[in-house]
Amino acid sequence: MSKAYVALVGRPNTGKSTLFNRLAGSRISIVENTPGVTRDRIITEAQWLDSSFYLIDTGGIEPENEDIILIQMRRQAELAMEMADVIVLICDGRTGIHPADRDIAEMIRKSGTPCVVAVNKIDDYDSFPNAYEFFELGLGEPVSISAEHGRGLGDLLDEVIANFPDSKVQQELDNRRKIAVIGKPNAGKSTLVNTLLGEERVIVSNIAGTTRDAIDTLFDYGEMKFTLIDTAGIKKKKRSYDNIEYYSNLRAQQAIERSDICLLMIDSSVPVTEQDVKIAAMAHEANKAIVIVMNKWDKVVKETNTMNEITKDVRNKLHFIDHAPVVFLSAIDGKRTQKLMPTVIEVLDEYEKRINTGFVNDVISNAVSMNTTPSKGGKHMKVYYASQVQTKPPTFALHVNDPDLATQSYTRYLVGKLRDAFGFKGCPIKVVYKARGNE
Repeated sequence: MSKAYVALVGRPNTGKSTLFNRLAGSRISIVENTPGVTRDRIITEAQWLDSSFYLIDTGGIEPENEDIILIQMRRQAELAMEMADVIVLICDGRTGIHPADRDIAEMIRKSGTPCVVAVNKIDDYDSFPNAYEFFELGLGEPVSISAEHGRGLGDLLDEVIANFPDSKVQQELDNRRKIAVIGKPNAGKSTLVNTLLGEERVIVSNIAGTTRDAIDTLFDYGEMKFTLIDTAGIKKKKRSYDNIEYYSNLRAQQAIERSDICLLMIDSSVPVTEQDVKIAAMAHEANKAIVIVMNKWDKVVKETNTMNEITKDVRNKLHFIDHAPVVFLSAIDGKRTQKLMPTVIEVLDEYEKRINTGFVNDVISNAVSMNTTPSKGGKHMKVYYASQVQTKPPTFALHVNDPDLATQSYTRYLVGKLRDAFGFKGCPIKVVYKARGNE
């Protein structure tokens, strides 16, 4: 049984993201005074008393605005409403009822989904009377809150939980495998997510950098359950840039950290860039499994060896992740996308694979006999035994006489031997050294 979904909706700049961050317990949504900063919905887990649920933040709704981005923001909010078990309509208590509030309230009534009206920015007792006029929306008694100061949130959450379907109040933890879709702006990340999901879950536009947050979407592939994380396009660091860009970059890094596998999206119609290399390095340094996705294959003028030549360029520039498989596809028209998920599953299985200690010792013993261990001052490193101590990433501990004798070059040699013996396709392999008797 899945957790209940709670969608936060409202017109721009009413404090949805501030409330989202309060309820989620961390700065997950971008918060900025610029209306329209949160342009996609974001999903996170939240808890109140004994109830855990998924909280959905959405872009502000402007029902009558025909700007292309605002139209898509409205569609995202509508999708969130369709997913939600309870909707929280957030209004601005300082400005009073806005015509857009009435339009959104009508959308909610038509959806038939239970709703709680939260009148935000009620920061002191003198402001309390301002909340009463929101009875006019016809969605029940409004709850006065101050998301910025944390006031009234208990009352709000009590009302939200009271509207949960009984079967979703108590739920087990989500154990889905997490897939982060990473890459520079306009590499086609959101298009790929939409293609995999079969519906427009994230905003897709030819404007580079359209996705400014990391968006979680639950995704089932056959019997397997995943969470897809569509990240903001990671841009080059500058000496100074606005707060929105800073938090977008930070969000992408956080998405990598909490993922099991990263899909590194690269535009195959142009050579691999320095920024592609830096993004790949972020995932590699985080010890994540990686699949390299060469997107926009439809734009490439193909000759006999075109795929081999592009692959060679990728392998040359991303030599530090030469274990990662390369998949060519076109997310925009869905061609070759059927090859992606079987590769992802194969790599995830490798990422979670554990090797018997006897087999590990055999491989390491053979490697040591073929290539003498490093030494310093006439003292050689002795390897007593080895074992796999961790998965995700696969990590091997070598118990030795002196860990300080280990060198990077010898470690690379051992990693190569472990990979030759056990595969670990798409996965980094860690080797750690421990003095004998130390755990």
